[in-house]
Amino acid sequence: MSRRGDAEGLTRRAALGVLGLAGVTMVLPASPAEAQALGQNEPVDAALKRVFGGRSMKDGAGMIKLDIPLIAENGAVVPVSVEVNAPMTPQAYVKHIYVVADKNRIPIVTRVALTPASGQAYMGANIRLGETTDVRAIVEQSDGTLFALKREVKVTVGGCGG
Repeated sequence: MSRRGDAEGLTRRAALGVLGLAGVTMVLPASPAEAQALGQNEPVDAALKRVFGGRSMKDGAGMIKLDIPLIAENGAVVPVSVEVNAPMTPQAYVKHIYVVADKNRIPIVTRVALTPASGQAYMGANIRLGETTDVRAIVEQSDGTLFALKREVKVTVGGCGG
């Protein structure tokens, strides 16, 4: 019984196996340095420097409302919302809202891009926290000004895995 591809020494199953392995190789970082370039296993200071350079951050109290539980029973699902009391006009608006978990392996948990058409500077999401950590909301204005607000969240059961 003859199968297609036997003449070339390659069956369809073997070809699919090779293609699957090639796909995994292209998706996974090849080295720890490449993983760090993608923002993985990066200390929070290095992540903030990579994203914001040397720009200083102003106190966001009174401007930023960071709503996150003080105690997270399950670190796998921690609700967080950030609301910014700032104008959303073409001349001055909130450009990005970042949520940063200082002790996570990947500290910059999320980034939301906004435009004046957004109407309101607000974001909400569920994040993962591996352990008790400070969680920061960092707001970037259209002129590059940064504001930050930080809250400590106690995690009883971590949610980031090993």
